[in-house]
Amino acid sequence: MKKKTAFFCQSCGYESSKWMGQCPACHEWNTMVEETVTKSSGSTNDRIKNSIDAPRVRPATLASIEMVSEDKITSGIGELDRVLGGGIVKGSMLLVGGDPGIGKSTLLLQVCRNVSGAGHEILYVSGEESLKQIKMRAVRLGDFTDNLKLVSETNLDTITDIIINTKPEMVVIDSIQTMFNETIQGAPGSVAQVRETTGVLLKIAKTLGISIFIIGHVTKEGAVAGPRVLEHMVDTVLYFEGDTKGAYRILRGVKNRFGSTDEIGVFEMNEQGLREVKNPSEFMLSGRPENASGSVVTCCMEGSRPLLVEIQALVCDTNFGFPRRQATGTDYNRVNLLMAVLEKRVGMRLSNSDAYVNIAGGMKINEPSLDLGIVMAVASSFRNRPIDESMICFGEVGLSGEVRAVSQVAQRVSEAERLGFKTVVLPEASLSSVKASDKIKLIGVKNLVDAMELI
Repeated sequence: MKKKTAFFCQSCGYESSKWMGQCPACHEWNTMVEETVTKSSGSTNDRIKNSIDAPRVRPATLASIEMVSEDKITSGIGELDRVLGGGIVKGSMLLVGGDPGIGKSTLLLQVCRNVSGAGHEILYVSGEESLKQIKMRAVRLGDFTDNLKLVSETNLDTITDIIINTKPEMVVIDSIQTMFNETIQGAPGSVAQVRETTGVLLKIAKTLGISIFIIGHVTKEGAVAGPRVLEHMVDTVLYFEGDTKGAYRILRGVKNRFGSTDEIGVFEMNEQGLREVKNPSEFMLSGRPENASGSVVTCCMEGSRPLLVEIQALVCDTNFGFPRRQATGTDYNRVNLLMAVLEKRVGMRLSNSDAYVNIAGGMKINEPSLDLGIVMAVASSFRNRPIDESMICFGEVGLSGEVRAVSQVAQRVSEAERLGFKTVVLPEASLSSVKASDKIKLIGVKNLVDAMELI
């Protein structure tokens, strides 16, 4: 075996023969680290000969491939199944990332409880906690069956032997940064170790048809630590979002080969672990102020799920020569653009006012349908006039002040009606896509001038 060193980018996994201050692939600074790589001394002819002697894989036609409903395993958690596209696909590899203490291990341990209780064999591999620590957390979550096997190990060869000998239906690796391969030089968590360890686990998943969950640490920027190629290797990437000090958690799929990436799962952390929030709209609107200016409810779409959220705005006179703008939960530049439209098209003088916009509940939304809600909230706070509490509004606002149509209007109106709202302000062009109802009033607006008359 011949050994040599190379430099790898800790952010994206780019390989170089020399050190560079900036990675040419991801343009990050000071991310290149030196690691030892191992290359086989076998000649090219030997490798060709080995490939000829190896058993050949015959290609298959689509018609010859059989699919049955058992190819997906239900996790027992409806919010997780929604994000995964209906369940856990056999032979798939899933990456779960999130901040420390957000609930990654708790969620997967709850999945292990539900899946093992349904008669499936589960193997939980922990490289960070002892077996006693895992049991302390498991006692809070409920009763577990003997179908769940636990092991505290970081050596990949030992873990591979256990998986091959026991042949479980699902494996949880907690976490991928603690695992190490003896044949690879470098400390656990290095670029080479994470990449090669994931490659071995991926081969096991595809060869034996085992579903493997791997937990990944995240950097201070919120991305999964290690090479970017890690996200390309797995089938599904899930991110846990939310404040670790808050009660809510949002599970979002950023990559999914078996379903949509637009769905989200909402959870609440309590003493018994993570609890599903099956009605997130009601959860997000809890504690809404009464008769307060600058508060308006709007409806956004997260995949196929309509979600009602509260937009809050505070506009006040600036004490400095340069007015301050701040946006939490939505795009800062979009808020500045909408305020410029208000000044130009409506004549609302905001150049001498500070403006703060917030999406209550900690949600992060950049959907264009929030435009009308942001504009209404800013105008309500500027004029100090409360908006009717039984009214919601949604629609995209253009630079000319027009209110443009949005998608899935019927679902948004149905969600508002279900939660007891009486009036919906929506683009006039979208009125034809929703049926009139006696329980809720629909008001179509063409531009911001029409919308301002409602305040």
